[in-house]
Amino acid sequence: MLEPLPTLRNPDRSASPYARDLPASSAADWLQAGWRDVRQAPWSSLAYGLFLTLVSYAVLWALHVSHLLYLALPAISGFLIVGPFLAIGLYEKSRRQAQGQQVAFSDMLAFRPPSGGQLAYAGLLLGLLILFWLRAADLLYALFFGLIPFPGAEEALTNVLTTPRGWALIATGTLVGGLFAAFAFAISAFSIPMLVSRKSDALTAMGLSFVMTVQNLRPMLAWGVVVVFGIGLSAVTGLVGLIVLFPVLGHGTWHACQAIADGQ
Repeated sequence: MLEPLPTLRNPDRSASPYARDLPASSAADWLQAGWRDVRQAPWSSLAYGLFLTLVSYAVLWALHVSHLLYLALPAISGFLIVGPFLAIGLYEKSRRQAQGQQVAFSDMLAFRPPSGGQLAYAGLLLGLLILFWLRAADLLYALFFGLIPFPGAEEALTNVLTTPRGWALIATGTLVGGLFAAFAFAISAFSIPMLVSRKSDALTAMGLSFVMTVQNLRPMLAWGVVVVFGIGLSAVTGLVGLIVLFPVLGHGTWHACQAIADGQ
């Protein structure tokens, strides 16, 4: 008599240490926690936001004098790529406040992270990614409007905003830019806060950040929507909104990292 075939079953897989099964509403909790950190010592956070806003104006001015103002929209969207790195002072403030320490604005600008140069290396990688995105935006414009001499920033913006080709370019650019931003968000959302608070190398931290983002998609997608809305609102207000919104989002990202990386 033939023996029955053994029953096949999927191999048991150990649960991921970073899958927290958090609801999408966790994003609202992180936003509230970020606002609490701003209110606890408002002047240092607002000064940080003002400093970043002035740097953003300086970048736009540099694009203007270089006759590259047509890259203003990709540059603003590229802010989503480098934003986590620009918030390192806010992460440090949240970390110290959680330990009951007082934090001055100078402490947020001149602290020494445990990871040392690895934090700068991560910033360099994000900077290269945004340069790649700006080059891709340049190529997209050429694909839609042809390899012709650039007409100038004003005419280029008119072409983009008032013609069918321009509308198609906006749709395509939004899709391509969204892919850039999503990848950058996944590798930097947690890696930069980790490099601020503990000793690690940049590539390991970025890999862990990607894993934590993918395994906690519900709250991270919701947090991504909050961040995009905040940056969009800042752009609508002529970047003035960054003074308040960027500190809130930066502190909130720190609490998101603590909730997922450490389960706090």
